[in-house]
Amino acid sequence: MTRGNDEPGAGVATRRPLVPSRPRYGETVIRGLLFSCAALSVVITAGIVLSMIGPTISFLGQVPIGEFLTGTTWAPSFATPSFGVLPIVVGTGIILVVSLTVAVPVGLLSAIYLSEYASPRVRRVIKPALEVLEGIPTVAIGLFAFWFLHPLIKNLFPFLGDWRSPFSVGVAGVAVGLLIVPLVASVADDAMKAVPRSLREGAYALGSGKLAVSLRVVFPAAISGIVASIVLAGSRAVGETMVVLIAAGAGNPRLSFDLTEGVQTMTAYIAGRATGDIPVGTLAYDTLFAVGTLLFTATLILNTIAIRFVRRFRELYD
Repeated sequence: MTRGNDEPGAGVATRRPLVPSRPRYGETVIRGLLFSCAALSVVITAGIVLSMIGPTISFLGQVPIGEFLTGTTWAPSFATPSFGVLPIVVGTGIILVVSLTVAVPVGLLSAIYLSEYASPRVRRVIKPALEVLEGIPTVAIGLFAFWFLHPLIKNLFPFLGDWRSPFSVGVAGVAVGLLIVPLVASVADDAMKAVPRSLREGAYALGSGKLAVSLRVVFPAAISGIVASIVLAGSRAVGETMVVLIAAGAGNPRLSFDLTEGVQTMTAYIAGRATGDIPVGTLAYDTLFAVGTLLFTATLILNTIAIRFVRRFRELYD
């Protein structure tokens, strides 16, 4: 007896399992390659951490951690050495603050222009130009800061200090800020372009102007991506070496907040001392790894705080 169309199950297509009828070896290979790349990044990070732990522990066995973190004189290579890391930590902090003060306003305003105001033709020109600027060698930026920015800022702002030193941590911070402007602008622009157009159209329908839509709708909706761009730029500023080494110098082991003086940073110290002629296992050798561990820890804390902030304020759209 045949079953009528009104009976249960009539006209219902038989469900087929979403399993390939035969093995797909290409997908297996691709999945394996992707997993290998992800695992490799974890292994490299773990290797970096493990390579620094041993010398750092050896260093702290000879230098009290309280003296290392709170001392105000950094002179590890002097006849009477002093291992107070605070001066180079402050120098690194000054570079970070000054560079972000320059890069964040310029980068975010550039991102708003590219995302909301620029025509497609202008965007096709400016966007690749920004990405090309990210690839400028840092040595060139350092020479530009030393030979051009330093005399220019010295003449424009003579009241900031005596400017007796040919190096300046303030000038170095400005140069690093110019270096990371493309990073802030590019990542923030991508975050703003990802905001659904329906939000913009709804705001325009309520009578808002383009500026109000940009600042009160698009910017808050893309805040997680904008914070990510600032964090990436800050991490790049903290880890920058050549610009700081050329423009800020590698001297002045004293604690100083004067923007017109040369100041040594953590990266500049490592770059200046890790020349290959330091005997392995000595205190001078271990000092390099102790500073590197401190730099790694500071960057990790900064990124962790930013990730928590992004997760809290992230907006998801269908």
